[in-house]
Amino acid sequence: MDLILEQSKLGKAVFANKDFKKGEEIIEFRGKIFDYNEIDDNSYEDEHCIQIGKRTYIGPSGELDDFINHSCNPNSGIKVIGKRVILITIKDIKEGEEITWDYSTALNEDHWEMDCMCQSKNCRKRIRDFKYLPKEIQQKYIKLGIVPKYILENLKRNPE
Repeated sequence: MDLILEQSKLGKAVFANKDFKKGEEIIEFRGKIFDYNEIDDNSYEDEHCIQIGKRTYIGPSGELDDFINHSCNPNSGIKVIGKRVILITIKDIKEGEEITWDYSTALNEDHWEMDCMCQSKNCRKRIRDFKYLPKEIQQKYIKLGIVPKYILENLKRNPE
């Protein structure tokens, strides 16, 4: 098994059980695909829903992908390819490191946000939609190829 679930200082987290090279696939998210209208507002955060399209979401799988935490200094990011959601490395990851991704790279709905507890030195303190990220961080993520098409299209329609 390339990944393991362990307790971190903030709760359950997924850790690398081997070294990963930049650009390598880590895991595929396997939850049920559903429309925005099917989301129960009270369960949105608890259900580990991830936006993967303009009005499309992937729910929890009950597997390791439900426990991959956010970081403002992530070591991975998601790629949405059709209905597939794949987590890839954006830098080398050493065995024993926590696997993290920036939740803001998938958010484009002005519905959900939360306080950030990642404790990285560049922590933004709040997880919000991609459009609220500083421009230099947006550009970094775009160059890394971890910004889904629905967000890129929205940026083109609504440049600031």
